[in-house]
Amino acid sequence: MTTTMSATTTLRVRLTALAATGALALAGCSGGSPDGDKPSTGASSSSKSGSGSSSQGQNRTSADAGLPTEAELAQAKKDVEKLTTKQLAGQVIVGYYPGSRSEAAAAAIRKDGLGGVIIMGDNVPQDVTAGLPAITSAAQQAMKDTGRSWPAVIGIDQEGGPVARIKAPVTQLPGGMAYGAADDAELAAKIAKGQGQELRALGVTMVFAPDADVTVGPQDPTIAVRSPGSDPQRVSRAVNGQVKGFQEAGLVPVIKHFPGHGSVTTDTHVDYAVQSQPVSALTKRDWVPFANAVKAGAPAVMTAHIVLKDIDPNVPSTLSNKVLTGELRDKLGFKGLVVTDGMNMGAIVKKFDKGAAAAVSALKAGADVVLMPANATASVAAIEKAVASGELTRERLVESAARIVATTRHQQVKAPATNVVGAHGKDAEQFARESITQLGGSCDKPLVGKSVRLDGGSTSDRAELTKALTARGITVGSSGTRVSLIAGGSYNAGKASADGGSEADSAGGSGAGSSTKAGVQVALDTPYVLASRPAGAVGLATYGNTPSTFAALADILAGKAKAGGTLPVAVGDNKVGDSACS
Repeated sequence: MTTTMSATTTLRVRLTALAATGALALAGCSGGSPDGDKPSTGASSSSKSGSGSSSQGQNRTSADAGLPTEAELAQAKKDVEKLTTKQLAGQVIVGYYPGSRSEAAAAAIRKDGLGGVIIMGDNVPQDVTAGLPAITSAAQQAMKDTGRSWPAVIGIDQEGGPVARIKAPVTQLPGGMAYGAADDAELAAKIAKGQGQELRALGVTMVFAPDADVTVGPQDPTIAVRSPGSDPQRVSRAVNGQVKGFQEAGLVPVIKHFPGHGSVTTDTHVDYAVQSQPVSALTKRDWVPFANAVKAGAPAVMTAHIVLKDIDPNVPSTLSNKVLTGELRDKLGFKGLVVTDGMNMGAIVKKFDKGAAAAVSALKAGADVVLMPANATASVAAIEKAVASGELTRERLVESAARIVATTRHQQVKAPATNVVGAHGKDAEQFARESITQLGGSCDKPLVGKSVRLDGGSTSDRAELTKALTARGITVGSSGTRVSLIAGGSYNAGKASADGGSEADSAGGSGAGSSTKAGVQVALDTPYVLASRPAGAVGLATYGNTPSTFAALADILAGKAKAGGTLPVAVGDNKVGDSACS
């Protein structure tokens, strides 16, 4: 949809009202912990674009979503109390399984009695729409075969951008920074709902998204384009919108990574990081999106393997009772599911016995789901042994197992047919048009002529944009306006993560490169490179390189649409909120 002047004005008015609401709510906070801005951004309002009350029977309304009820928790507790201690130990683990065979996930669940599995990139079969449902169905059958009447957790990292385990035919989305650039909670809900429906059709029950980290800018190597931005309130709107959409699709969304990964510069895939900022500073920045999401009823939070120096200087937050229970539960008031980040990451395995001993520590700290331990069998044994010795109580296991069961039951709805997979391309194009951000140049005429010279990016990037430009009557050759694509180079996480490949492996081609004489420079990842564009060059930030992104980019270059986004981070002299088209 082309952004008209009236639509832009309406959007600006709506966002101004949202910002004012957030400011008033924060002004009413007391003590050092933020209590959130709008209590209902992601919980109860209906969407102008169809992400509110649904007419489809398989989708819940926003009023249905949220935390499980006390009755649901009580029933889940009765159910899990029947399990043996060993079975409880397995129930709180969501593990990795090797390969993409249909029985691989089921075998992992049966072997250790796991509560579920995580789908990594190497678990995705070539035939996604037939192969993945076969895997997830087998996993659900394994739960029944082991005497459990509740659904298995089938989790996946599907944030968009560089962290998307399933590629085509699932509709591809840009990185989280695009949500911050669009700054429209209703649009975020619509996009997340569509993505959630596609994942749900494939048998997924839990999505490890959205990213709620507030980035500090170019110094942030791990989160980067995954963050919605550097403004905590803008990040909050993006997060709460996505939570709402995922819930309406029947998924359990898990916001991440508490206590905030956007302001530390060590990659926890490799080693644990230390957050030196005092809590008084974190409550004004890093914790604002988490506090707001808690207020809006977010059902799950993922921890980060970050040492919070001001609270517990000796262990990562994932293993700290002072952080998970003292800060997240007691001070922020979170009552939902606490999910650890991957326990196979360097931050854990380098110091904590390949995660087996760490699994016990995480549960003692207040975590409910031990995600992806390096050795699930050893972790089950360690948990069982800890209960036998009195280090960990059986009641603690029952509490977490009940929370897992109640949350999964509460959120899950009937999966739609697999023909919904890949059916949200037009929505993704709308999202791209509303998030692509223009710096410099005019917004009232085409940015290129009838022909362009294209360079930079990867071979696939250039091919995709060439196809989109050609479809709009623009010739790509050796003459005309130079358009340079600048791809990759800013997301470097997980180069050495264990079992299942690195997150960076999911990013696709990079092929960074651009011409200093470019008429138009296009940043396909974070927008920081646009600060050094040549004088007179137009800069466009897309936050991704998906087919829908290139289609929208071609519309903007051809003058068929305006770039609707505003900067979610500062870029050189340009501040958050800047755009040539706003």
